[in-house]
Amino acid sequence: MDGNRISRTECSELNDPRPLVRPRLTLVIPTRNERESVPLLLRALEPAFDGLPVEILFVDDSDDDTPATAARHAPDCRLPVRMLHRAEGAREGGLAGAVLSGARHARGEWALVMDADLQHPPQAAAALARTALGHGVDIVIGTRYAGSGSTGDGLDGPTRRLVSYGSTLLTKAVFPCRLAGVSDPMSGLFAFRTAAIDLDRLSPLGFKVLLELLVRHPGARVAEVAYRFAPRAAGTSKASLREGVRFLRHLARLRRPDPGGARRGDPGRHAVPGRPGLGATARFLAFGLIGLSGIVVNTAALWFFHSVAGIQHLLSATLATQVSSLWNFALLETLVYRGGRGGDRRAVLVRGIAFLALNNLLLLGRLPLLEVFVRSGIGLLTANVLSLVVLFVARFLFSDLIIYRGPRDAAARRDPVRVLVAPGATAPGSAAVSPATAPSPSTTGPATGPATAPATSSPAPAHPKRPRYLTYRYDIAGTVTIGSQIRLPELEFFRAQWVPPEACDITVRVGDVGRRFPRHRAVMTEIPGHGASRPTTVQYEEQLGRFGANFRVDIGDPIAVVVSPLLARSPHVVYTNVLEALLRFVLVARDRMLLHSACVELGGTGVMLSALTDTGKTSTVLRLLSEHDGRFLSDDMTVIDAAGNALCFPKPLTISAHTLHAVRSDDLTPHEWHRLQRQSRLHSKEGRSFAFTLARHNLPIMGINAVTQILVPPPKYAVDRLVSCRLSSAVKVTELFVIERGTPRLSDLGHAETVSRLLLNTEDAYGFPPFRYFAPAITVDGLDHAQLRSRERDVLAGFLSGVRTRVLASDRFGWADEIPRLLDADRPAINGHAAPVADGHPWPHWMPEAPEGDRPVPLRSGGLPPYTAARTDSGAFRENNPGGSTP
Repeated sequence: MDGNRISRTECSELNDPRPLVRPRLTLVIPTRNERESVPLLLRALEPAFDGLPVEILFVDDSDDDTPATAARHAPDCRLPVRMLHRAEGAREGGLAGAVLSGARHARGEWALVMDADLQHPPQAAAALARTALGHGVDIVIGTRYAGSGSTGDGLDGPTRRLVSYGSTLLTKAVFPCRLAGVSDPMSGLFAFRTAAIDLDRLSPLGFKVLLELLVRHPGARVAEVAYRFAPRAAGTSKASLREGVRFLRHLARLRRPDPGGARRGDPGRHAVPGRPGLGATARFLAFGLIGLSGIVVNTAALWFFHSVAGIQHLLSATLATQVSSLWNFALLETLVYRGGRGGDRRAVLVRGIAFLALNNLLLLGRLPLLEVFVRSGIGLLTANVLSLVVLFVARFLFSDLIIYRGPRDAAARRDPVRVLVAPGATAPGSAAVSPATAPSPSTTGPATGPATAPATSSPAPAHPKRPRYLTYRYDIAGTVTIGSQIRLPELEFFRAQWVPPEACDITVRVGDVGRRFPRHRAVMTEIPGHGASRPTTVQYEEQLGRFGANFRVDIGDPIAVVVSPLLARSPHVVYTNVLEALLRFVLVARDRMLLHSACVELGGTGVMLSALTDTGKTSTVLRLLSEHDGRFLSDDMTVIDAAGNALCFPKPLTISAHTLHAVRSDDLTPHEWHRLQRQSRLHSKEGRSFAFTLARHNLPIMGINAVTQILVPPPKYAVDRLVSCRLSSAVKVTELFVIERGTPRLSDLGHAETVSRLLLNTEDAYGFPPFRYFAPAITVDGLDHAQLRSRERDVLAGFLSGVRTRVLASDRFGWADEIPRLLDADRPAINGHAAPVADGHPWPHWMPEAPEGDRPVPLRSGGLPPYTAARTDSGAFRENNPGGSTP
């Protein structure tokens, strides 16, 4: 897009703000005869956007003195203000053309479009800007039809409200897939990331720029911000009958294939070289005609096998299905989907096998139906035709969406989770707020959408529906305390029942979350807070209503998590998908980091291993422990600080299929071995890849994950049950190996690149939804998500300052052989013999022994009281510790 930008010298600077800050977002404000509104708008924008890196760009098509009015008032504004005046004769595209011109002149990475007449309140635009700059999305839409959003008094009379609502329904009906999850595609308040949008593909008519932007970019990630449409401050509406006709023309033009996209190598997903791809309706009709011919073939084959060959009728139906399936596949390949997913022989063979497998899978459901028809007195051939017709739609959907899915489908699919920021709303299913903290109607506004609805205040019941007692309490490295109503096996090592429930930093309770009835799409709702009395709330709801795997997080002090009953039955999903993300950022706020890595102590040397998921890190750790007498600190996550210390985080190890060979245990029974082999296949790299594939579709993925974990629990074992080893509580790390699969090599890695690699590996551990949807809302101890990420990088950079980092690649999982050899080669010799090995640190001990003159690792203020000795699960004793640190 940069190559198509018009020279910025055509924009005039209207003020000289100090200090100069490079804007990250450009407010694009089209104006046409808005001289009364501009002064009011400038005065309102300055306080609303205070502290945000923004600039104001007026794109003016006025015939009055609007440019002069803006020039007079801009010097009083502390935000940078520019003006692009389009003279008469150069106003191509009307309002839409003005928006595109402004986007091409934008200096920010984001362009935010709003009206100048104050119907888009500056506070709402600022909320939109914060969402754009803080969330990992491409388009942010101000919505009047979801959450706390409302048309308010902004639409003049019931007729305009009816027209607005009707046009929205019409638009969503015309584009049901591309506008999925978007409640207000006709909004005039929206922002987009300029690098994610190809402006050359846009040629909108009239006012509806956002509509074309969404339709032309179906893979763009979208978030919505609810707002109340305000009355016009000055000026008159530009809507007219002519604009309505232009809108219908625009809708019809958008429904046709995009010639610009085709020129850029973006044909339809089922396009055939030399001809345009068939639309969904055409494919359905073609599939139906071929299916009709297949019914004739199937019926003829059934008659032959049953009447001529004398084969039993169900077996005859099975054989007839094979004949008709081959017939249908040949016609589909040559007439409907030719070239749909590659034309080489191997691709055709794979599609053929998948097509036959699909038809035989459906046959398992059709045979009982056929038998029912026959037993009810219907003739065999008639019953066969009826059963084929019943399953026709299912066969089309599976063939069209799975077998012949084009390579663009994943990129062109709207994000399955809808993200909504709803200021002033109350999360559905949450307890009613008290009168003292209830938001006034003026701040919430009526809720017209399905996502959230303000709750009316009511007195608290005398007896709660569920108890609030926190049965299980944990202390993580003396830094973060957690109280939970459900047992968390990943944190069993940190059980600390002496922690008072009211002193927990994070609480986990079971309760009803979300609305009662199903919804067509999962939604992540963020309700921004207002100080300590009303913390920010994020709520995730899936399609199954309260029967789904839902959760709510009130990000206050303490952070309060409520999980649905289904989710509570899968503690592994609760911890991995929700709790660990919160723990990560609370640790960062206290100058620690939860780093995705493994850590062991070999011969007194602290050694850390980092790798992408499913590389072979766990099997390497097990072999280092069993074959080289290592001491264990962590396998999946390690708590580190900026001084180079690693604290143990001994979660149970997850054993995947490629890790089984490293298990050295005589304690597992034959039944456990057989079960472990089955579990390890499901919870392997292939199983996770399949789960990620499902996550890209509009499915209740958290619910599916939870049910899977309930039926087939992940194979998790304490490390000292898998191999004979000892644990170490803390160590000073001096060696870091980034292990990779590939051609064997060993190379040093620079500090900056190491920081980037480890951060990337850590993010890889949080790739499963819904982390990326709710993480931007997390605020801890006054630090927002961006500040927490920055501090996390600082902690990691400090930790690595005294660590030697090397990349070790292997093509035979040989890291456990190479690492001890490299350490022995680096260990200094004394009188020709290897230096003696240190015996490690006494247990229990949260911090490494500091060299003389160095300060020990600091613990969180307000240490815990002394405790008596108690045997841990690993057999070690917790000793009385008057210093207050925890084992």
